[in-house]
Amino acid sequence: MMELSDYLESRTGEAIKTLDELVRIPTQVPPGENYGKIMDFVAGKLRDLDFEVEIIHMPRDLFEKKNPRLSHLQGERVNLSAKKNLQAEKTLLINTHLDVVPASGNWSVQPFEVTRKDGHIFGRGVADSKGGVAALLTVLSAMRELNIKPKYNLNIALTTDEEMGPYSGLCYLADLGKLKADYFLSMDGDSDDITIASNGNVDWQVDVSGKSYHSGSSFLGVNAIEKSVPVMSELLELKAKIEKRRSKVPASVAISKKTGIKTLMPVLNITVINAGVKQNIVPDRCTMKGDRRYIPEEKFEDVCREMNDAVARVKEKHDINLKMSCDDIYAPMLTDMNHPWILEVKRVAEEVAGREVRFAGAQGSLDVAYAVRVTGLPACCFGLGRRTESNAHAEDENIWIEDLVMYTKFLARLMGG
Repeated sequence: MMELSDYLESRTGEAIKTLDELVRIPTQVPPGENYGKIMDFVAGKLRDLDFEVEIIHMPRDLFEKKNPRLSHLQGERVNLSAKKNLQAEKTLLINTHLDVVPASGNWSVQPFEVTRKDGHIFGRGVADSKGGVAALLTVLSAMRELNIKPKYNLNIALTTDEEMGPYSGLCYLADLGKLKADYFLSMDGDSDDITIASNGNVDWQVDVSGKSYHSGSSFLGVNAIEKSVPVMSELLELKAKIEKRRSKVPASVAISKKTGIKTLMPVLNITVINAGVKQNIVPDRCTMKGDRRYIPEEKFEDVCREMNDAVARVKEKHDINLKMSCDDIYAPMLTDMNHPWILEVKRVAEEVAGREVRFAGAQGSLDVAYAVRVTGLPACCFGLGRRTESNAHAEDENIWIEDLVMYTKFLARLMGG
């Protein structure tokens, strides 16, 4: 009988076709309007493979309560839970998200279809993270055709709204008790490293108030933009202080090579400024927004206190009317790198990749952290993109075809094929 590894290489075309079908369903968020369509597509595939499949809708009132800044998003928040009891001793939970970021920027190809070029596959979401789903469906189909039984019971959770947060579909499934398992593999992320940790994420907002007036007599008004300048200066001073800190968790190989940064670091970003309506009107409000990525050694409460203290200092010194808020989007994640499951993922990854695959932390933040906090499962992330090459969240997102093949072999061997 043909070896599964060789058989998977012969199924590369099928994997790419499945990936194309996934990419052609535009699940960009905002707004996230096609979640039902993509979950129905995957559900059909999994039912054909004898999985018990549930399509799970997050209630609109819960979505808006948990995500108060996302109430403008349209469409139903749809997720999928699929299980297969193989009478095994242990259960493996496999997860990733099927929402993608919008395809802004100057693409050289059509973003919502797959393009093969120079050994790569281009398309929005091929790396983050529809490629993993295409690989998984290909592997499960191949294992059934070769009559190879996985060594684990399988619990597959395909979810949405990871790119927005703070309460994604994965968080909802965790709270519903749908993630019961012994081990947890997330297909989100890349193949440069095995991600065993991630930064937490706090979204912050500062609203500076002024007094609107005709610009010809601007001295009779209060310019909220001008009042925001010392606030920004104080935050930039805090940024310099924060970004000198370091975690004990190793940074990714790609980040280390590119920047020399050896471990995870916290960051403070100012990313949005909104103010003014017309050149001849003094603006009465200026809103600044950003995020604060915090390392596993930090706590949400301390992050917010530090931010609020900085704003309070500038408010008192400059007599500025302002309001600040901090929202905890995702907590940090940290899994013991010596856990037997984590070591097993490393062993298999190194076998199929033919190289050392290190443990590392992600500078970004993951909804996986919420699921881990609820379930207590040993979890790690290993995907098929490359951190500095795949252009996830940027134009011309891509993966190598050889990486797609590698990832099918990784999933097959990890499941016992």
